[in-house]
Amino acid sequence: MNIEAKKLGKRFNREWVFHNLNFSFNAATTYAIIGPNGCGKSTLLQILWGQLPPTVGDLFYSNQKNIPIEEVFNSIAIATPYMELIEEFTLSEMLAFHFKFKKVRHGNSVSDLFDLLELSHAKNKPLYQFSSGMKQRLKLGLAFYSDVNCIFLDEPTTNLDNTSTQWYFNNLMALPQEILVIIASNNEHEYPNSAEKIEILNYK
Repeated sequence: MNIEAKKLGKRFNREWVFHNLNFSFNAATTYAIIGPNGCGKSTLLQILWGQLPPTVGDLFYSNQKNIPIEEVFNSIAIATPYMELIEEFTLSEMLAFHFKFKKVRHGNSVSDLFDLLELSHAKNKPLYQFSSGMKQRLKLGLAFYSDVNCIFLDEPTTNLDNTSTQWYFNNLMALPQEILVIIASNNEHEYPNSAEKIEILNYK
């Protein structure tokens, strides 16, 4: 999947979060949107995946052919600390629900995911009983194991301990080469050294 931003900008009231962003996000590439907290990284991600409208500019999506904005959700997966889960669901119910809408990557079945997420012990536990780290691992797993062309990750290791952070990085590096990955982060350990960096402060 490719995403092309042309003269993209977002303003809240009179303050520009960023403007005049011209950039092509290409398949088979990992990008790191970097900058200090509060600089607009999350806002840019939400615009790129179609949740927020830009104030100015245009976005174009393609995967061999153009993708209408209303169909982009079929091609993407998202993991953020602020993403809501259905907390009344058990882990089993959450996985079954999510993968009604997405295929499972790598030919795995939904039942395989308990071990892949390293959460087999919690398969029948409701999500409101999960720790913040378990919830974040689940959000990341839903993104990593959805068979999509583009993955958005916002501050992906939030609430993760060292073991879970290594699990995150192992799964990130195991993604198919053709995937477009866009990571918003101010921590270098959250993206590979090979990632193409975009400093959002350059577009203020």
